[in-house]
Amino acid sequence: MNFKHFYTANPDFPNRYISPEKLFSYLQTNLKDYIQEIGRSYLDKPIYKLSLGTGKINILAWSQMHGNESNATHAMLDLLKSLDKAQELKEELFSKISLDFIFMLNPDGSEKWTRLNASEIDLNRDFHNEASKEIKFLKNLAASKKYDYALNLHEQRTIFTTDGIHPATLSFLAPSENVERTVTDNRKKCMAVIADVYNHLKELIPNQIGRYSDEFYPTSTGDNFIKAGMPTILFEGGHFADDYSRKETRKYYTLALYYALKSISELNSDTTGWEAYQEIPENQETHYDVVYRNVKLNTDHECILDIAVQYREVFEEGKDEISFIPFVIEAGDVKKRKGWLEIDCTGKKYISDTKYPKLEAEVNFKIED
Repeated sequence: MNFKHFYTANPDFPNRYISPEKLFSYLQTNLKDYIQEIGRSYLDKPIYKLSLGTGKINILAWSQMHGNESNATHAMLDLLKSLDKAQELKEELFSKISLDFIFMLNPDGSEKWTRLNASEIDLNRDFHNEASKEIKFLKNLAASKKYDYALNLHEQRTIFTTDGIHPATLSFLAPSENVERTVTDNRKKCMAVIADVYNHLKELIPNQIGRYSDEFYPTSTGDNFIKAGMPTILFEGGHFADDYSRKETRKYYTLALYYALKSISELNSDTTGWEAYQEIPENQETHYDVVYRNVKLNTDHECILDIAVQYREVFEEGKDEISFIPFVIEAGDVKKRKGWLEIDCTGKKYISDTKYPKLEAEVNFKIED
């Protein structure tokens, strides 16, 4: 049976933004026999762990360490919904693994749609300092029993491609354990799993799966977990053409999560095939969201340039979705980067209250014929 045929998006969570209260209610109503509160956030919101499976291979995973990265939460919700339609696959998988999944490690940041927690700390850079409550809950759980693997689930910006043309819709990493980036046995375990996931998905999204940089980060969670002996795999959900709501990314993220769990259940710490990991192209920073080409400004001298724009995701209280607000990122010669949308402004009018576009400011100009 091919899992992709069973994929079903959870209809209770149609938007990219997930309200913590809505998630908590869903978990308590639909999965109450499988969840446990492991702590409370800085603003006293519950943090839930979902436990599934009876297998001997122990896996720890967590979503929304960064509050504005909801794809992994969606992926877990979609995975459960999809497996309900594939009972044979579900029973086989969870007879081999035992999965502890932390939903929304950073509920305060998730509510405000911010990367940081309520005390403005990046949980993924707080491993040693432990200034946040939330990172302590993750570390305490990781130390509570011997986990064979960990899945560190994130999202990445739209700037990344695999080859300068195709978006890096999914990227993976077997984190380094040291500055030298030594390929250790634990890294090979991660690489073997990633290579297997890549083989399952590369025909579905050709040229859209990348490999994240393996630079060692001394304060990051994944690097420190693998350094301490727990094989840890980084997931990054990225851009898909014309899909800023990331519904397509959500789908492939779900498939990747399933195939990673399946691969772990079958490899059982074997490193066979790890070399294929090196064949995955490394992420490149090549794109902006929009690039206006050949803009002639209204100045007292000849001034023709490019203007690069990136969308910022803004959440407004009372709404159930985020807005995408365009901001000017670069103005001048932007030939080294492309835009997912390219607009040729040759022969058109630049209309604005200011002579020059202001960097890091919301777009305040129009282009008209």
